[in-house]
Order: sequence, then C-alpha cells, then structure tokens
Amino acid sequence: MTAGGGRELGRLSRAVTVVWERGWQPADLVHYAGRRLSARHRRLLVDAVAAEVRAYPAETFDRRWRDQLSALDARVWWDGDGDHARAWCEREGVAPDVLDACAVELLRLLVALPRLPHLGPRPGGAGAGPLSGAGEHEVDQRILGRVRALLAKAESTEFPEEAEALSARAQELMARYSIDQALLGAGDGPGLAPAGRRVAVDSPYDAPKAVLLTVVAEANRCRAVWHRELGFSTVLGFPADLAAVEVLFTSLLVQATAEMVHAGPRRDARGRSRTRSFRHAFLNAYATRVGERLRETVDRVAAETAGKDLLPVLVERDRAVRRAVDEMFPNLSRGRTGSVSNYEGWLAGRAAADLADLGGRAAVTETSGRP
Repeated sequence: MTAGGGRELGRLSRAVTVVWERGWQPADLVHYAGRRLSARHRRLLVDAVAAEVRAYPAETFDRRWRDQLSALDARVWWDGDGDHARAWCEREGVAPDVLDACAVELLRLLVALPRLPHLGPRPGGAGAGPLSGAGEHEVDQRILGRVRALLAKAESTEFPEEAEALSARAQELMARYSIDQALLGAGDGPGLAPAGRRVAVDSPYDAPKAVLLTVVAEANRCRAVWHRELGFSTVLGFPADLAAVEVLFTSLLVQATAEMVHAGPRRDARGRSRTRSFRHAFLNAYATRVGERLRETVDRVAAETAGKDLLPVLVERDRAVRRAVDEMFPNLSRGRTGSVSNYEGWLAGRAAADLADLGGRAAVTETSGRP
C-alpha cells in the first residue's frame, strides 16, 4: 500500500472543512457528489466527513447536523487514520491507485463548489448568515414519527377512493394545525424566527418536481428557492411548517411517481415514444392541482377561524419569511415553468392529484391535542 492514499485522504478531509465554511452541510455535500460522480466516490466522501467531524466536540453539533450524519451513517469504521486507506481498498475490492483517483476527483469537485447561505451554526463555530442562531422550536420527533408512519401507509394503499376520503379530511386538519402553530408561536414572543433546510430535487423531471416542492412550501407559508445545478432547493419558513413541507413533499412525490409509472409508456400514432412528454406534463399538472387543493383548504379554514388576532400573526410570519429570503438571496430571479406539450399527461396528472393523500399534517394535528 502506497502512502499516496493516506495523503489524499488527509487532503480530502481538510477540503471538507473548507466547504462547511462555505455554507454546505453533510447531506447537501454527499447528495451533490453522488449526482456528479459515482457511488464509490460517495462512500469515500462519507468517510471523509466522518473523519473530519471527529475534530469537534459533540455538543457543538445542532440537531440538524446530527440527523444528517446519522442518515448518512457517517462514522469512523476503520481502526485508525493510518489504516483507513488499506481498509477502504479492501472493502471496495480495488487497488490503491483507484483510491487515489477517487480522492483526486472528489477534491476537484469540492474546490469548485459555490458558496451557499448558512442555514445555521456549523460544528466548532457559529455560521455567519441570516438564520444563524435563529430561535428554532423543535417539532416533537415522536409526532413526526407518527406522521411518517401514516404517510408510509398512504403511499402503499391500492385504493384511490380511500386516499381521496382521507385527503378531504386531512387537508382541513393540516390547515388548522398550521394556524394553531402560528398563534402559539406568536405567544412565544420575538425569539421564534424562520429557519431553513435543503430538500433534494432529483432528475429526471427535476423542473416539475421543483414546482411541486414550491407549491407545497407556499401552501405551508414557506418559500422554496431552487438551485437547479446543485440538485436541491432551499426552503425557508418556521420550523413546524418546514417539517410539514418536507414530509408532505416526499410523500406526494412518491405517490405521483407511482401513478405516473402505473400509467405506462406512451406512443403517438406513428409509434414514436411520447413517454417523456407525458410524464413531464403529468408531474406539472399534478403539482398545479395539488397547489390548488392546498390553497383552497388553507383559505377556507382561515376564513372559518374566529379571532381578530389571527390575520396579523399570519401577515407577520409571511413578512419574516420574505425578509429571510431577501437577505439570503438578494439577487434572486424568478423562473417560468416550462411549457407542457402532452394534454393526455396533463389530464392524468390532475386526476392523480385529486386522489393524492395529503394527510401528512393530519397526524400532527391529531396528536397535538388541539382542534
């Protein structure tokens, strides 16, 4: 085993430190590398992250970083730094020159990464950014566990009618919970502020997927900014709303993809494939209709909610989120949704959206103990 692999691993770990200073977080970094390079590169980068984070005391990690590291399974599994190169090559079944090549390619990728707005403190020091130190009220993880369990059932159901019946009731519960949380947050005083997180938006059909995330975010009083070239969106909003956006978007995307694939391939009268245009139109229509359903429910529930204190609270929260977006992205430009050329796919997507289960927030409402 040559010493080259060890040197490259050390350089890679130091490069990870630099990208933390540029605003990247573990999940963002590994997701982007996985898009641009191979699964083997991704595994090596996870090891570099694990090696780098050992330098920081455990108490300097906030919950979001801990959750991301756990999800990535970023841990030091090798015996010692001097043994890492040998152990990695043995695990991968490759020669040392493959390790060197992977490390160099990752280094080239990391040094070219752009700066991102900091979404919170990084380990070992405060991250400079508008959301650093924001008063984030944590959402009960037991409640989120129940939400995810409910969504897993919704995604696996074979009965659209059942999903539709649940959806009609769940939409109202979602909207009431959002209003309830806004009023509770107002009672907590000025410490509560918008937070942020990044949500992966992958190819294929990344544009309509980004639209779906945007409409779910806006219905939950959040804002989404799509970084198309990086493969994710930054979502800004209040903590309970962000949690709802993430789990609901994930579930709706699973449901939409299942329905889209179930519709099968499409061809025109001459036998040419129309599958891509069908699916693009399907997802665009699905996103549009889901947004309509969510907005209809939110507007209706807000109109039904008594109390003169509600409107000022919602207005102020919207302003706070807009201020956070403006501060983070002062040069933000608005793009236009791409055109849709497949009418059949558009109709199929709207029909699927009408049957989609939007019950993500219903479980939160039911377990919160509030009407």
